[in-house]
Amino acid sequence: MKSKGCVGARICFRPLFCVPTVIALLLSLAGCEIDRAGDPVSAQGDTHNTVEVGPRFVKARNPIIWADVPDVSVIRVGDTYYMSSTTMHMSPGLPIMKSHDLVNWTLVGYAYDTLVDNDRMNLDRGHNAYGKGSWASSLRFHDGNFYVSTFSATSGKTHVYTTADIDSGHWREAAFAPALHDHSLFFEDGHVYMVYGSGDIHLVELEPDFSGIKAGGINRVIVPDAGKVAGTDIMLPAEGSQLYKIDGRYYLMNIVWPRNGMRTVVIHRADKLTGPYEGRVALQDEGVAQGGLISTPAGDWYALLFGDRGAVGRIPYLVPVTWREGWPVLGAVGRVPGTLDIPVQNANAAGIVASDEFDRPQLPLAWQWNHNPDNRHWSLSERPGFLRLSNGRVDRDFLHSRNTLTQRTFGPQSAASIRLDVSAMRPGDVAGLSLLQKHYGYVAVRREGGERFVVMVSAEGEVARELGRVPLGQDTIFLRARADFRERKDTARFFYSLDGNEWLAIGAPLQMRYTLPHFMGYRFGLFNFATREPGGQVDFDYFRLAPPVPFQRGPALSQ
Repeated sequence: MKSKGCVGARICFRPLFCVPTVIALLLSLAGCEIDRAGDPVSAQGDTHNTVEVGPRFVKARNPIIWADVPDVSVIRVGDTYYMSSTTMHMSPGLPIMKSHDLVNWTLVGYAYDTLVDNDRMNLDRGHNAYGKGSWASSLRFHDGNFYVSTFSATSGKTHVYTTADIDSGHWREAAFAPALHDHSLFFEDGHVYMVYGSGDIHLVELEPDFSGIKAGGINRVIVPDAGKVAGTDIMLPAEGSQLYKIDGRYYLMNIVWPRNGMRTVVIHRADKLTGPYEGRVALQDEGVAQGGLISTPAGDWYALLFGDRGAVGRIPYLVPVTWREGWPVLGAVGRVPGTLDIPVQNANAAGIVASDEFDRPQLPLAWQWNHNPDNRHWSLSERPGFLRLSNGRVDRDFLHSRNTLTQRTFGPQSAASIRLDVSAMRPGDVAGLSLLQKHYGYVAVRREGGERFVVMVSAEGEVARELGRVPLGQDTIFLRARADFRERKDTARFFYSLDGNEWLAIGAPLQMRYTLPHFMGYRFGLFNFATREPGGQVDFDYFRLAPPVPFQRGPALSQ
């Protein structure tokens, strides 16, 4: 596998240098005003090397990131915390984030550029990997090396990535069959293990080089029917394993979902790795569950978990942990608190989303491609200062088109605007700004013969429908998408402007819905696809988020 320094033919994803994670952005303030179509978006200067000085320190608030960051696995090395998460069918994948306070997180890289090169991950021959790709990961530090592992039904394998320097992102890959579901890496006495499974939780020993399951090694069920401590009528069996050794005892953390109930954290403990284990419910509040335990240098304990929050996705919460009679007790009197006794300038999603002027030789880490990109058909250099997307093939619809560039939406409200040059479109081409999920919506330019139209398309139902159309008589257009996640409204509107100042709504509101076929929160997407003939192209001048989101990054690194 090539270094994370270079992704594809013309892009280098570089980790952020030591830029302060204290950012002057309180995205979760209830007073954020983006209801009007003409609200300002971040200007060019907001995306460069400055980080504004924010307000006074306040108590951290939950959710700590109001954006899709599910299946979290967290570790601490010295005074620095690292977290891995799930982005499934996105490329590059398996994001790694970094924090110094457990609240403000920034992206430092991805464990892989390409999970697997096949028709499903390439959106070829009518196949796709929506909701698949790579799933829940396990992040560990052992004997001077960082390890992060995941599993994939798309590859049929378990993947383990290793690096001595997590900030540089030079990951080495090992992979083996089968794919071990929701596993947790565990090292002890020169041996390496994985705990995995759904319902029955298994312990298996691996070869030291991660080439496969060790012949003759431990391979057994250590906790049968691990969810039964939460009840007898279980909708989702125990999964999401995270295993720890704390003060000589072994603690296994899982998620389970009782029928007519909510996601629930269960914890089992044992004096020996192989058991016997005893278990209990550790948290049952607001459906916040699945994640891991983490201690601070001062000796405080927390659980970093996620909660399902509708169309924005599965979002992280930080829950205080106390210890009682050898058991971790999660929550404040059994509840997920709204505030935490951690003084911060809470950045919320600012460290994982980014406005972009496309004026650098690489894309910010916030960007991920929908499936594997075709690097022959996008460029930051063919027209400096622009992202060019060209069409190398004909596609039947938006969801099967290649080279859609995406990043997360975020709550409580988020909006993004673009300026698009459509002068080189060909008949049948469609290009613009989307909100990507199964029930997607977009505002775009569509060329039909010698005419161009601004259109709004909604896939709120089972069939995509055009709900708005306006003739376009110029080569450039401004487009905007706005999402409202307050109180789970999960609604979106789309707008266009001929001059970047006066904005007009187009089409109808989109009722966004989180679906399991995609298994991901809605994402902003920049796209261009052909429905009649290849060869057309469009140029994106910028992508600007509102409210303004400072883009943190360090100096450009040499190749």
